[in-house]
Amino acid sequence: MDIQLKRGMLDVCVLAAIKDEDSYGYQIIKDMKPYVTISESTLYPILRRLEAGSLLTVHSVEHNGRLRKYYHITDAGRARIEEFKEEWKELESIYRFIVKEEVRDEQTGIS
Repeated sequence: MDIQLKRGMLDVCVLAAIKDEDSYGYQIIKDMKPYVTISESTLYPILRRLEAGSLLTVHSVEHNGRLRKYYHITDAGRARIEEFKEEWKELESIYRFIVKEEVRDEQTGIS
């Protein structure tokens, strides 16, 4: 998969993981696991990039005597999810065009 496309999709996946409630790194990884595997070394740069882009905010909460960073989606982050949904419609259309060509080729016997 194109690295830029995958990067953008992972950004939106992280935003989607926190859209309903604030969360922390390990929990985000667990919530995403049924759909996409992401490592800590991939997640934390994404979180920093999203924070720098004002798509999420960070606050610390003490948990078992240690500070835990919680991530909160901003209105801009929610807007990014909606933008992605619209972009996805275009990607689906492109995919249908590609598959249509393959199906037609299979039906006509063209390689």
